[in-house]
Amino acid sequence: MKRLSIVLHTHMPYVEGFGTWPFGEEWLWEAIATSYLPLLDVLDAHPGQVTLSITPVLADQLEAPGALERCLAFLREVRPASHGLDAAEHPEAAGQIAYSAARYESAAEALERRGDLIAAFAPHVTWTSAATHAVLPLLATDAGVRLQLETGIASHRRRFGAWDGGFWLPECAHEPWLDQLLEEAGVHMTCVDWTDVTPSHAAQASDAGLFLVPLDRTAVDRVWHESGYPAHGDYRDSNRLTARAHALWANDGTLYDPERAAQRARTDAADFVAHAPDGAVVAFDTELFGHHWHEGIAFLQAVLELAHVLPVAVGEAEPAPDAPPTSWGLERDLRTWSRGPLAWTQRSAELAALGADPSDRALRELLALQSSDWAFLIDRGTAGDYPRERAEAHHRRFVSALAGQGSDELRNMAPELANWAFVQP
Repeated sequence: MKRLSIVLHTHMPYVEGFGTWPFGEEWLWEAIATSYLPLLDVLDAHPGQVTLSITPVLADQLEAPGALERCLAFLREVRPASHGLDAAEHPEAAGQIAYSAARYESAAEALERRGDLIAAFAPHVTWTSAATHAVLPLLATDAGVRLQLETGIASHRRRFGAWDGGFWLPECAHEPWLDQLLEEAGVHMTCVDWTDVTPSHAAQASDAGLFLVPLDRTAVDRVWHESGYPAHGDYRDSNRLTARAHALWANDGTLYDPERAAQRARTDAADFVAHAPDGAVVAFDTELFGHHWHEGIAFLQAVLELAHVLPVAVGEAEPAPDAPPTSWGLERDLRTWSRGPLAWTQRSAELAALGADPSDRALRELLALQSSDWAFLIDRGTAGDYPRERAEAHHRRFVSALAGQGSDELRNMAPELANWAFVQP
């Protein structure tokens, strides 16, 4: 049986309490309903096989007071009402609307049954990440990197207990100077996208002792590429939506047929396993499965049944090359996050904090500003003015907090931050 390692990186920027429709915390409710809850059923059925990371900033939101109650209200009240409105406008799609409504009802029942999602994920989470998903190579100082690392690792230890040093680099962004800081923080293993750096798929050992595990990009792109499996005509179209953001059509323009799509998912899973090299390591954003690709959960479950899936592990390793900055963003470098003015705003704020004896509130606003998601969403242009407004607001509040003014609006973000010493090394 083919051996594979699958890394699922689970992340959401801090949207809890920051807007609703069309952008804001509804992103989190949708991810819970369509991805996290059905994924938990698959993980429970296949324990110990998938390498799973949950970012600290997502965990902050999953345990925020009142957050899951608001999610349940969204599933129990908002979504039934929106399906009812769509039913009146699309009588030809009555079966598809009923199917969609049933999925949300099932999610509500699952959320009520599970209750504490942090506890539900705890048996499966082995890797952590930076506190708010900052692109670490673009931070201005070692102290700024340590703030992201140590806050994130403390968050993981409090919530999930033991940690063996597995760490997801946000946006898979790596540069060799980070390795010493990562190793000092207790990180021993991470993934890199070195498709353009080395043909080797073997683990690489850096001079700092960090194990860098190259992803098999060819296998990843069978799913991730714009012409990958999710683009097939049988699957539900996640871009063509009703006025209330429900998907009723397949990619080929016909009304969605769940049975046809389920069969396609099984076929594509078999194709994926057949073509992936033995021992390949592949990684995906968790939210792809179920949320962005409706049938992705069924695909993942079939892969787990067809292949011998093992956690990422390192035995012997080759010496790591002196690699340029890499990521799994545009052109596999850092341009997605570095080419806009936001990168300079983030760095200038970090430098302003140095030596200023910043309060915890100022540091939390700095962490929120450093999230990679704002630059990515601005670059993609898929979320209107929301990411730019969020970044600008966090910067304003950071400046106010440095001056001892304003109030804390981040609620439950980075509770592990208390009394962190932000000093220049």
